Amino acid sequence: MQTNVDMPQFGWCGHPAQAVLMQQAGVDYFEGQLAPMQLEDDSAFANAKAQIRDLALPARAFNMLFPASLKIVGPEKDTRRNRNYFDRVAVLLAIAKTDILVLGSGASRNIPAGWTVEQAEADFLSTLTWCTEGLQGLETTLVIEPLNRKESSLINSIADGIRLAKIFNHPQVRALADFFHMDQESEPLDVLSRDTDWLAHIHLADTGRQNPGTGSYDYGSFFRNIKQGGYCGRLSVEGHIKGDPLTAMRESLDFLRHAWLHSHA
Repeated sequence: MQTNVDMPQFGWCGHPAQAVLMQQAGVDYFEGQLAPMQLEDDSAFANAKAQIRDLALPARAFNMLFPASLKIVGPEKDTRRNRNYFDRVAVLLAIAKTDILVLGSGASRNIPAGWTVEQAEADFLSTLTWCTEGLQGLETTLVIEPLNRKESSLINSIADGIRLAKIFNHPQVRALADFFHMDQESEPLDVLSRDTDWLAHIHLADTGRQNPGTGSYDYGSFFRNIKQGGYCGRLSVEGHIKGDPLTAMRESLDFLRHAWLHSHA
């Protein structure tokens, strides 16, 4: 377990083709995006497996779990299709020995007209049930990602994510904190110091969803709060890259590691 002065692992979200560049920049691990891989297509699935096997970095995390066409909330959800898709996701997780699977998927979980929040949460909890069944035998934690209201009408705060994780109460289900979505929702940073043992992953960005160090996000306070809560997981940059990708990634990693070392709980 990390202490307050130990350096955590910093990853970067992106396409497998970017993994070599990430490695050159000094990124610790790769976080892949599942929905763009089009895993329901047999040839695309075979290509995805090959890409993951040949990655230049370990794929410790994946996000964008469900594409928009696979509804997990509302009357249009097709559980059989969703589970067949998830079985293919589990194959990739096993190949990569992935630790973290992010359940954001805003378009997939949006509350449709005529559906209540209570119904939507029940659908979401049902999704967690068959997802955890699909993760049996894997050392992968499914993390619930709160999204801002512009991107999703369900689960818009860390409190929401942690509440649902607690209700489900499964060792392979936890919540995620995303600095960008927190900023969009004006969520106070001190929430990071409470119930931190229910947080298993973190996403990072900066003003305008650019790479860290290019904007005005208060990383000193952000890191102080997660240290105070005893957070000991990984942190991934998710957002747009400002400028030359290799230079930008290197500068962001330097910025993050410096900010971590100089923030004190």
